[in-house]
Amino acid sequence: MARILVLLLSATMLLSACATPPSQVGPDGKPLPKVYRIRAGDTAEIQFRMLDSVNSLRQAAGRSPVQLNAKLNAAAATHARDMSIQNRPWHFGSDGSSPIDRVARVGYPGQLVGENISETFETELETLAAWMDEPNTRVVILAPDARDMGFSWLQEKNGKIWWTLVMGK
Repeated sequence: MARILVLLLSATMLLSACATPPSQVGPDGKPLPKVYRIRAGDTAEIQFRMLDSVNSLRQAAGRSPVQLNAKLNAAAATHARDMSIQNRPWHFGSDGSSPIDRVARVGYPGQLVGENISETFETELETLAAWMDEPNTRVVILAPDARDMGFSWLQEKNGKIWWTLVMGK
């Protein structure tokens, strides 16, 4: 009798291990997003993945490639942090600064072409795809006169990411 009980208990445990986990869906029936966590050491990898993706899109559109620029990266990082502090995605800093002001403050010798921003839980490539779907942000990415790119973000503890892409010439 004890042997049968042990066998039944073992079979129950094995079968329960085979059960599919409950799906993670929201009230709308769609899958819940997974939080994209960025580690401190991922900065260069993410920036170069974005640069390669932007340049692929630019090449497909017959545009010349852009290169990462440390000063534009700094301007992008400053604005991503400031948007998080303000808790709103917009192009003006808490001090009233514009993208032109921020590019000048970091000592970028060229001119601003444009700035794209986003508040999301999505990856950088999902964000790039969303920017490409909108005419106003697509024109910044594919600007014919762009030569330099800055890209940065700030991720909050809850997983929300504030992305900023800056193009210069």
